[in-house]
Amino acid sequence: MKLALFVPCMVQDFQPQVAEATARVLAKAGMSVHYPKGQTCCGQLQYKSGNWKSARAVARHFMEVFQDWEAVVAPSGSCVSMVRKYYPELFRDEPLWRDRATDLGKRVFELTEFLVGVARVEDLGAQWHAKAVYHDSCQVYRALGIHQEPRKLLSRVKGLELLEMEQADVCCGFGGAFSLQFPAVSEAMVAEKVSHILATGAELLVSAEISCLMNIGGYLRKQGHGVKALHIAEVLAHHGE
Repeated sequence: MKLALFVPCMVQDFQPQVAEATARVLAKAGMSVHYPKGQTCCGQLQYKSGNWKSARAVARHFMEVFQDWEAVVAPSGSCVSMVRKYYPELFRDEPLWRDRATDLGKRVFELTEFLVGVARVEDLGAQWHAKAVYHDSCQVYRALGIHQEPRKLLSRVKGLELLEMEQADVCCGFGGAFSLQFPAVSEAMVAEKVSHILATGAELLVSAEISCLMNIGGYLRKQGHGVKALHIAEVLAHHGE
């Protein structure tokens, strides 16, 4: 299958290795991976800030860039949710653009749902000898309903002992602008999340959402804990020593 890789803003600006790992994983799954030039933000920030005029302009550009691809895959649930669920709402009064948004939404996938549900691949030959826990992000789990797919993929990583932490599906406290508007509440939430991670004895924290990983990983480093925060693409692309 010929597919397009969409690289979210936070991945591009802060964790570009996640995009590289995603491309390698998709190639290992037998996909022909392409990076369409001209791609930019999905418009999520503008939309959630109430600036729908700006969000529509960004969304139109996104649809123009990706309209002809058989599938579009992103290492982010929040961006996929934006396109799939909120683009049609954004253009609810513009039937032509609404229909284009609905059509594209059917072809935009989060990485783990694409691998398991579309490519029908679970074992990617990855190896990582460590104990790991998986954090269900709000956007991947609640918005897209993805829960078992990442666990199926991680369970096939040779040497990886996948543990379950308490309240794995509870928000980490990032929430985009929420962490800036309510920093004390956000820090209390991430502190509780980290306490659950540490209680398992895990060496790796894995998630499919870069914003959660930056939030939790930053707190882990700030507190001097040795748990490493990794995007699931980085684990699936790893072949061991």
